[in-house]
Amino acid sequence: MTTLASGTDTLTRDALTVLQPGFPGTTAPDWLLRRLGEGLASVGLFGRNIASPDQLSSLTAQLRSERDDVLVAIDEEGGDVTRLEARTGSSFPGNHALGAVDDVNLTREVAHELGRRLAECGVNLNWAPSADVNSNPSNPVIGVRSFGADPELVARHTAAYVTGLQSAGVAACTKHFPGHGDTAVDSHHALPRIDADSPVLERRELLPFRAAIAAGSRAVMSAHILVPTLDPDRPATLSLSILTDLLRGRLGYDGLIVTDGMEMQAIAATYGIERGSVLAIAAGADAICVGGGLADDETVRRLRDALVGAVRSGELPEQRLAEAAERVRGLAQWTASGAAASTPDEGSASRASRASRASTAEVTRVDIGLVAARRALTVTGADDFTPLTEPPYVALLTPVANIAVGDETPWGVAAELAHRLPGTETAGFAGEDAGGVVLKAAGTRRIVVVVRDEHRHPWMAATLDTLLAARPDTVVVEMGVPQAPPRGALHIATHGAARVCGHAAAEVIAGT
Repeated sequence: MTTLASGTDTLTRDALTVLQPGFPGTTAPDWLLRRLGEGLASVGLFGRNIASPDQLSSLTAQLRSERDDVLVAIDEEGGDVTRLEARTGSSFPGNHALGAVDDVNLTREVAHELGRRLAECGVNLNWAPSADVNSNPSNPVIGVRSFGADPELVARHTAAYVTGLQSAGVAACTKHFPGHGDTAVDSHHALPRIDADSPVLERRELLPFRAAIAAGSRAVMSAHILVPTLDPDRPATLSLSILTDLLRGRLGYDGLIVTDGMEMQAIAATYGIERGSVLAIAAGADAICVGGGLADDETVRRLRDALVGAVRSGELPEQRLAEAAERVRGLAQWTASGAAASTPDEGSASRASRASRASTAEVTRVDIGLVAARRALTVTGADDFTPLTEPPYVALLTPVANIAVGDETPWGVAAELAHRLPGTETAGFAGEDAGGVVLKAAGTRRIVVVVRDEHRHPWMAATLDTLLAARPDTVVVEMGVPQAPPRGALHIATHGAARVCGHAAAEVIAGT
């Protein structure tokens, strides 16, 4: 049963209601339960909070024992960005793989199954999908998280993903508005800038968000990016012109607006999280995401007090804060009511979903992700390739992981190859001298080299040059965005580094 501390005034409750904090550990700490009793309405989960589906179910039940309508949010994109399976790698390919297949029914089915698993564990808000058009191949933070570089493709798959996820009772949060694809800077580290003019923004960045809104996306997440054409002074998260005039006004969106993580350096290093949170709510945001890095009661208290103080000083209109809190409660009511799939196109979406299930009737729910990963493979050189029968040496060329992906989730093909070819060995390599080191470590064994965004890393391309010159029978597996020309005795582009992508690639390499 929902409880509210009798001594908590309306203003303070509203300030707590708009926060979406994280916390450490796999059980809810006492301070978090206390804040739920005082008015906190949302909690964000990350990989550190999840050990197993049963544990996650127990955790969400613990949260609901304090507040039955709590929004439990997670950053579960599938593919490279997984929290549900952070320790093993995802059972679902990510957006880029789904875009490579370009079957909207498949995308809808994958999103529905992912949503079903989240809902089973008590999660009802997913900070996904990414609707960013990856128009800049050098983008360091989006990449395979995007459905692709074609705005129309991204738009139709974003809509399918929203429909599939919400048909499972989990609210979608389409991100990162107004579009993070044309950036060369990671907003976790600094403030990116997009210098596109209005016509380009309209036909490229905004098209997928229009599709998401038409599909009924219950939430939209703002981007910490500067878009001078839309607002020359403030990043989107803090911009009245972008969140209120554009998203609410021109695009007609009336759902929940959530900020990206406020502790990201694009905001924290320029405005600070307290000032940034006040500006975000004033600009039109309804919920403040914080907790990926800062995950303690002190952070909640600081942000609550900053919002309350801003209202009392007249900087933040009390009605704006109350409106934001009401939108949070409204989304909580939607998730609790079982009103999923109440999209404008419910009938046709349901028919398409049923048709897709019928067309893959032999596919069980647990392997729809593998089916998608297999279909996403682009294989070059297969006609002249003889599958391996002896255990190879797998060289993992490891770039620095971006913060969204993290470095705790395993990736590659070595584990899957070891199941098929016992004795397979593997190691990670990086740096200008990696090629020679790999050759020495591999000895006479067949080499399988796994790369991630070869086109973005000169040292990686140079390593491949060295390996292929000395060992032209080397197999190359690209698990990032396949921008570089395919090369090697066999080249497999998986369009993502999820566990199932590695599984699908290993099947080709070992012929099983």
